[in-house]
Amino acid sequence: QVQLVESGGGLVQAGGSLRLSCAASGRTTSIYAMAWFRQAPGKEREFVAAISWGGHSTYYANSVRGRFTISRDNAKNTVYLQMNSLKPEDTAIYVCASEGTVKTTDVITAAGFYYYWGQGTQVTVSS
Repeated sequence: QVQLVESGGGLVQAGGSLRLSCAASGRTTSIYAMAWFRQAPGKEREFVAAISWGGHSTYYANSVRGRFTISRDNAKNTVYLQMNSLKPEDTAIYVCASEGTVKTTDVITAAGFYYYWGQGTQVTVSS
């Protein structure tokens, strides 16, 4: 019913910036909160940031707080992740997710809160 497509990933030096975009298409009427997760090779998938449907409530992992900013434009069905002061440990595949018809948890920072997932975009930060 809903498709998510990420863009904006790439290679950047430590201290640089990058902005990721996630465009939603299809039946988006039931979408509320949206979020970004990331996963590096050999590591567990981890929460990065989330935003409520209205955009007034945001949530961040401690590792990115103060450096990353999540925002959304509901008219464009798009969520963004502005990434500043990037570090090599930020290197990962970044995946967009959206709330859908069902969820296994009421914790907005948990993967089980989301129903739809994108394919991901690679972010590589060199030292």
